[in-house]
Amino acid sequence: MIIGIDLGTTNSLVAVFKDGKIQVLPNALGSLLTPSVVGMDEKGSVLVGQAARDRLVSHPEITTSNFKRFMGTEHLAQLGKRDFRAEELSSFVLRSLKADAEHFLGEEVTEAIITVPAYFNDNQRKATKAAGNLAGLKVERLLNEPTAASLAYGLHEAKGEQRFIVLDLGGGTFDVSILHHFEGVMEVRSSAGDNFLGGEDFVENLVTAFEAEVGGFPKFPDETEKRKFIQRLRNEAERAKRELSKADQTAMEVEAEGKKMRWEFDTETFEKISKPLLDRMVAPIERAIRDSRISIGELDQIILAGGATRMPIVRKMVARLFGRLPYSHLDPDQVVAMGAAVQAGLKAKDGALDDIVMTDVCPYSLGVEVVGHAGKSGQRRTGYFLPILERNSIIPASKVERLFTVEENQRKIDMKIYQGEARLVKDNIYLGNMALSVPAGKAEREAVDVRFTYEVNGLLEVEATVVSTKEKKTIVIEQNPGVLSAQQIKDILKGLEKIKIHPRDQIQNTALVARAGRLFEENLGPLRLEISDYLKHFESVLDGQDPQEIEEARQHFTTYLDGIEGQKVFE
Repeated sequence: MIIGIDLGTTNSLVAVFKDGKIQVLPNALGSLLTPSVVGMDEKGSVLVGQAARDRLVSHPEITTSNFKRFMGTEHLAQLGKRDFRAEELSSFVLRSLKADAEHFLGEEVTEAIITVPAYFNDNQRKATKAAGNLAGLKVERLLNEPTAASLAYGLHEAKGEQRFIVLDLGGGTFDVSILHHFEGVMEVRSSAGDNFLGGEDFVENLVTAFEAEVGGFPKFPDETEKRKFIQRLRNEAERAKRELSKADQTAMEVEAEGKKMRWEFDTETFEKISKPLLDRMVAPIERAIRDSRISIGELDQIILAGGATRMPIVRKMVARLFGRLPYSHLDPDQVVAMGAAVQAGLKAKDGALDDIVMTDVCPYSLGVEVVGHAGKSGQRRTGYFLPILERNSIIPASKVERLFTVEENQRKIDMKIYQGEARLVKDNIYLGNMALSVPAGKAEREAVDVRFTYEVNGLLEVEATVVSTKEKKTIVIEQNPGVLSAQQIKDILKGLEKIKIHPRDQIQNTALVARAGRLFEENLGPLRLEISDYLKHFESVLDGQDPQEIEEARQHFTTYLDGIEGQKVFE
């Protein structure tokens, strides 16, 4: 039996396609939603789901949640005396869902289709597969959550050609995918998203606003009591957020250390508090539309998925953005699991389902580190990212790029491979490297053809051929190192505060460099490389430390970026 699983940040679900229909399966408590929370009891046994969630307040030191956000990283969560990776914690949730399915179906479950955010990188996808394996499940296929939502709505069965956008706002992630259905083919045209934007962030904003409104929290005798209070407050914020989906006004109330705190607020206040988060949703939507080369007017449907899309402020923002109401008659909490069940039925070749060809895309650009020339002096700098396979390339995909030596009598090329959208490799994810011998000669004479091939199963093959000797070398990237944890990033940023400020780090210049870096990430092809060239020149002017030249270059660069950013998807 193959099941479909929505492994969520806040809640997880399991479903099957059986007897010609989708069925979302209940857990041991009779609920269709299993909280993605793991903890331990006093005897050291692992608790999963509602039982663990109920202990978040009483036993925060041996209970954890939101670990999906750390999939594919080195982040560890401590439960009692034991540290767990996100893969391990997720495997406990998957094992629980597997047991619920077996109990309900009365047969053994051996395989699963597991959904992931469309914007998950390779590390996170491999970590999800590993979690499935740890739970005793065979996981040959991961399904992007927006694609699953489209399957649940039955759009693959629609007559004629359709183009649609899926906005999936879950507990911890926001995904956007644009899909094109035609002649039995479901083609993903583009994907974008934010892996750190979800319903939990709206709750966190309410907690912050509550603290400001009541004039701060009382002093706690120890850290455990403080964590218990914060969790109670988060639960209260979650309740208030849900209440505002049905009413125009609500209140948060909590007591601690003999102090009663209460805050009444309405929908308008909540929308004001949430505006920064709503604004963050626009950028991935614009990026997906731009990359898909499909205009807003050509979209036949706007589909909402994910429990956080229940919030009226989200639906209002989407309706305002597109000028029409979104399509959301299915339960947004269940729609992704339902789509996973359809995919499981397709994989099992269920006779009630017509076969469909599904294509997908690379969520991130893949490329290598190269040397760049900056400024009038032509000074060489390392650390630049050259995309070879750009994001949203339909997979399987293969592309070749010719690179050249940079040193006189260079005998070796150490090619480092990265994944990401940033202009500098230090801001992308390192995947691996390949060493290649080349004949000694003049700089830029020896050439190497580098081919990237990305398969549907997520494997990247890199092939390099020395043009003059025809020597060829190939590696397959299978095991990627974990990315930096949130704490490591925090420590690095703290360390930078102690460094003496160079003129390039003055506020205007820093903001302009950051803006250019963002636009580099948002665009593709020749424009992306043009932005990089402009930025290299501006950085070389900053190195000169001439205030007048910097001012003139800044004005020119600002005008150039204004022209690019003026080309908005939404007017």
